[in-house]
Amino acid sequence: MIMPARAMEQSSATKPNDRSRSSKAPDTPATPLMATAEREWQPVSNEHYENFPVASWLCPPPLRPAITAIYNFARTADDIADEGIASCAERLAILAEYRLALENAVNGGDTRGRWEAVFSPLAAVVDRHQLPLTPLTDLLSAFEQDTDSPIYPDRASLLEYCALSANPIGRLLMHLAGVGDRESLAQSDAVCSALQLINFWQDLSIDLPRGRTYVTETDAASHGLNARKLAVTDSDASRALVRSLVAWSREMMLAGAPLVHRLPGRLGWELRFVVQGGLRVLKKIEGVGFNVLSRRPIVRKTDFPWLAWHALRMPRPLVPAPVLHL
Repeated sequence: MIMPARAMEQSSATKPNDRSRSSKAPDTPATPLMATAEREWQPVSNEHYENFPVASWLCPPPLRPAITAIYNFARTADDIADEGIASCAERLAILAEYRLALENAVNGGDTRGRWEAVFSPLAAVVDRHQLPLTPLTDLLSAFEQDTDSPIYPDRASLLEYCALSANPIGRLLMHLAGVGDRESLAQSDAVCSALQLINFWQDLSIDLPRGRTYVTETDAASHGLNARKLAVTDSDASRALVRSLVAWSREMMLAGAPLVHRLPGRLGWELRFVVQGGLRVLKKIEGVGFNVLSRRPIVRKTDFPWLAWHALRMPRPLVPAPVLHL
């Protein structure tokens, strides 16, 4: 399974920018920006810290190349938007080039060049599986939005961001699985948005010092706090805020969880672990007393028995779930 784009971001809680990359000589003379791009924005393997599996052994082998290609596309674009020292304008310019490279690749153009390792396999996957283009361009729209570190006024606006940054990943996977009914797509959106939100709350101690705020103004104000001035300091008010955010994202995850019974075979089991991974992070946040402004709880290998037990015991709903409206 693949994580929503923004949820694939941190490789280390202490050194968020300290990542090794496979390098490739540029096709054009290297300006300072180009040099940064070549160093920081290359396609990546699964070396990043992940809460949840990415094309793991549970995933059906025929789908692994497609999932890996989608992951590399999203991960590389995410790094363009978020890593290195380039300005907002420079990042937007690179993302514009990246968007053109995507359009060229899916339209049968030459994929050789700066991001050949991304777009050559992606073009083959798009052709083989007839992947829709809209989810891929939606992801790029989310990354473009990220470059300016916006503040979200309310939950509706934050979910609109999730609809671009997270839900397209689920939609692509649903396409690969051959599942496209309205209820299943709504549940997929709920799971992906919940995963995105969970990652936001998990990463508050990292994002806030970097000027990235995903706590909405309305949520912060309801606890007497200012979203634009959230201090990375634990307090009763901040813990109450995080408690409410955890409850919101858990409710959303549980609303989408019945999707695990709609996906066939190993893909359904993969999703079980993704859902339980998200719920486990929420348990970890609860375990530190909702103090995520000074620490970052993570899922470890030792959590696997818990994940496996709860994945095995996920109940099948007795009645069809209502269609969700996020």
